[in-house]
Amino acid sequence: MAPQRFHEQFEHIQRSMPDTSLAMGPDDDAHFLYEKGVVLARDGEEARVVEDAVRAHFTATEGLLPDHVRRDGPENNRTGVTRIRVTDPSSGDDTVPHALRAVREAEDRQGRRLVSRNHVVHVAVNACPGDEPVPVARTQMANPAAADGGYDADSAVGVLVIDTGLVHDHGSCSLLAHTTGDAQTAETDADGVLRQYVGHGTFIAGILAAVAPSTDITVRGTLNDAGAILESEFGARLFEAVDQGGWPDIISLSAGTTTESGDGLLGLDAFMRELRERRTLLVAAAGNNASDTPFWPAAYAALPEYADSVLSVGALRADGDGAACFSNHGPWVRVHAPGERLTSALTGFDTPVPYIYQHSTYDACRFGFDYPCTCQFPRHTGVLSEGRESTGAKPDQVMFDGLAQWSGTSFATPVAAGLVAALMAAQGERDPRTALARLLAATTDTAVVRGAHVPALRPAGWLPVPVVAPAVPV
Repeated sequence: MAPQRFHEQFEHIQRSMPDTSLAMGPDDDAHFLYEKGVVLARDGEEARVVEDAVRAHFTATEGLLPDHVRRDGPENNRTGVTRIRVTDPSSGDDTVPHALRAVREAEDRQGRRLVSRNHVVHVAVNACPGDEPVPVARTQMANPAAADGGYDADSAVGVLVIDTGLVHDHGSCSLLAHTTGDAQTAETDADGVLRQYVGHGTFIAGILAAVAPSTDITVRGTLNDAGAILESEFGARLFEAVDQGGWPDIISLSAGTTTESGDGLLGLDAFMRELRERRTLLVAAAGNNASDTPFWPAAYAALPEYADSVLSVGALRADGDGAACFSNHGPWVRVHAPGERLTSALTGFDTPVPYIYQHSTYDACRFGFDYPCTCQFPRHTGVLSEGRESTGAKPDQVMFDGLAQWSGTSFATPVAAGLVAALMAAQGERDPRTALARLLAATTDTAVVRGAHVPALRPAGWLPVPVVAPAVPV
């Protein structure tokens, strides 16, 4: 892992959520972030049990104050969870670990979890490989390239992308002719420079449209705060999205988080239960942790009750022969798809937009692999060294002129979602879960991931990119 990179990401997310005090996982574990001073419990009797147990424990424990233990928000709502504050928000203290311990005995008696941290769900919550979009010429083709076949309004597959929204000039990209949704807010800073993760949702929509041209794509700006949202809010925003446009055929989600317990997200329980009863298929990114720790909500795919309604997607390396160094893996990841050095729509279609790279230079794979990978390619010179000290160097500035090349498990997700949608359109299949079953049954391609042969979904329009070792200075 790269703890320095994770600290940079943590600080960036904290700045994007100024009204929320965040903390890292236990011992600064670079696997998840959560809200200080708040825990989540299920509505009704369980919330009362948790509140009473925490208050009693804090009363009996020296150094802990029970006065601030209280409900923080409505007692009942559609998400089925209640926020319980366990400290004075102005103090900056974090009593969440104490609150979790206070309920442990009750959880042991009932044999199930009653309380949870309020996790941050994010497109790169735990220090993804620090990859940034690289501009490419307008003359360069998208990769994956646009598939054969056109758009049919009568049979188009509905895809909902939960992400950062759409850039203002996305309509100038022909690939996105049938893409609508929320506008990306605050695309640039005071100097007119693109903010981090701007264009993320647009890039994903471009991949979807290329793999599956006969789709109606809606991109919601649910993750507009630098790609982040609190778990307690995420379930409600997902419900809002499906209420606004109806339950789609497919939901493409390139965000999530790990958890300390390894269990799913309490704040998504209600949404996931309703999803299970619909015919919608959730295609979710397996995450950029480079670990086998379950990443939620993608990891729901490994639970028998969600096996037909959730598809978890890992990322293949640029050459397609193995997993990308940053991609999560393990038996809970059902398929892998191209996710490294893809080319898709970003921004700058009307007028080229500048971007200043603010990240460090990396010369070797930070995940311990000896084969060349995204991490090993020469990075853009930034304002920080690996030691987090100013280098005195002027940051690189580049101009985006429509398309970009980008890497991440985020982008393997729309490849897989697009292949399901393309099969639906080609075969006239209206049930996305049936289409997924057919796709997996027909898939003979495999990739070797950590020594295991796993199903690999490679669209016909995708071209592998040679992985070339960087030159070694003499």
